[in-house]
Amino acid sequence: MGSDVPFRNSLLFRLLLTSVLISLVSIGATAWLTVRSTTVAIQQERGQDLTDDAAIQSTLEGYAATHRSWHGVERTVQNLARSTGRTLVLTTRTRRVLAASRESAAERLPRGESAVIDPLHIAPSADRDTGGTERSSRIDPRAVGPYRLPAGERTALLRAARTEVTCLHDLQKTEAFIVEEPTGRPALRVRGARDVVPPLCASKALGSPTPTEAAALRELTGLVRACGTRNHLRLPRPLTLTADFQVGEDGAAESSPALDDCVEEGRREQLSAHVAPAALLFVTGPPGRATAVFDLSPSGTLRVLLTTGLVLAATVAVTVVVATRLVRPLRALAQAARAPSGRHLPVPVTAKDETGHLAAALNDLSERRERTDEQRRVMVSDIAHELRTPLTNIRGWLDAAQDGLAEPDADLLASLQEEAGLLQHIVDDLQVLAAADAGTLRLHPRVLDLRELVEQTMSAHRATARAGGVETAVLAPGSLTVTADPVRLRQVLGNLLSNAIRHTPPGGRVTLGARRVPGAVAIEVGDTGCGIGEEDLPRVFDRFWRAERSRSRRTGGSGLGLSIVRQLVRAHGGDVLVRSRPYEETVFTVRLPC
Repeated sequence: MGSDVPFRNSLLFRLLLTSVLISLVSIGATAWLTVRSTTVAIQQERGQDLTDDAAIQSTLEGYAATHRSWHGVERTVQNLARSTGRTLVLTTRTRRVLAASRESAAERLPRGESAVIDPLHIAPSADRDTGGTERSSRIDPRAVGPYRLPAGERTALLRAARTEVTCLHDLQKTEAFIVEEPTGRPALRVRGARDVVPPLCASKALGSPTPTEAAALRELTGLVRACGTRNHLRLPRPLTLTADFQVGEDGAAESSPALDDCVEEGRREQLSAHVAPAALLFVTGPPGRATAVFDLSPSGTLRVLLTTGLVLAATVAVTVVVATRLVRPLRALAQAARAPSGRHLPVPVTAKDETGHLAAALNDLSERRERTDEQRRVMVSDIAHELRTPLTNIRGWLDAAQDGLAEPDADLLASLQEEAGLLQHIVDDLQVLAAADAGTLRLHPRVLDLRELVEQTMSAHRATARAGGVETAVLAPGSLTVTADPVRLRQVLGNLLSNAIRHTPPGGRVTLGARRVPGAVAIEVGDTGCGIGEEDLPRVFDRFWRAERSRSRRTGGSGLGLSIVRQLVRAHGGDVLVRSRPYEETVFTVRLPC
């Protein structure tokens, strides 16, 4: 089906563009979140793995530094495996298994080891505890061997350390605390920027090697001399080593990197008998654990692009199908509204969604418009008919008088005046209806005594009723008030009484009553006339409608009285109803709000 709307302005194009934009934004956001989440997950997993690996290696190196062999390391390996969730296997350099967290893991070892556990050759790290020294040694500080102090020396040094702490507190008001080095020697740490013990508080016992340390240092000095001789080094004389394995002050000028290497080599040779031999460590992930991988290779990028293209293609296809189904009934509505005949062609309602409701509403609107147009045409025809008769009568009598066929006497003038009054009455009624339709009908409401108003209105029509042999009655209680325009309300009741008297045969009865009902006041005009058929009740308030088509406008009125009644009552915020039983009674009820 063709359309006058350009494609770029069509609903289909806008829906398609919106869907594509939403898809692109969704895909881009999803891809970014995926990359971001994956990157964070990988970083966290790698960070956790590095932390676990460092903890495993440090724990096993500490075990090797404090034990002469690997005997009994099984419990430590099991504890590490449980805390990290990793599978651990510890072997000798020849891959003989020393300990394993799972027996099946020891049967199939990876090709390369994860780390070498050797307390005499550790990886240098700033995070390691070097026992308070500043030198970058690759020997685990927990490997102390012959430098471990016996209990007696520890007690003596601890007593001297406490004395220094007390002196610092009393002399300098300085807070200090004692830490224990791997050898068992107590060391002082002073809080604050200054970490120097003043001479008055310095203890000679803490500054000098103990007998155990002195013996170990003598042994180390001999090993350093032997290394220097092998490497043709010029050694200081005398060669002395401090407790932190530095060359003594007398030979400080002769110290060199080669001499430091000899000190390191001598320490390894001295400690080799006191630590466990080097071992290989194999660390693998838990069973079923998948390593996080995010592939951004050309093939991976191509897969992402293909997936994006498929998503966009599916989005476009679905959007086209949905938009076409959505636009088709809208185009049908537009075509029906622009039918060449000028009449609305009913659009079939095939769906129960918003489009279906729109089609049903348009069908209802078109039907109401056609009814309104038909009523307008009929009303114009009726107005022309109503005005034509009195005008024809007036013109006919005037032409007859002009031609000398009729005498312009009092009877002729009275007849012409009557026809002119009828014209004026129709024009006034139409003016009232036009003002009510336009919402410009002005009311002047005030509080009225309803009993008095009813009596006055009935009195004005009582003479007409007597002339027709119709009995009248008023049924209204006293002290019943209502707020309304007295002129318009008398017009309402006058029209209803005129119709009731006109349609009631001699011997009949017309009643005008008022009563209070919940939230309103009801005024009822009843008669015992010919009544109104059930099929005619919905049309009694239509303009220019008469229940008896045979009635002339002299006996049946202009057909506007009941229309005016309804408009005036609605202008007061009320409503008018009618009920009738043919040849028994007809009752018009006007309800006005209190």
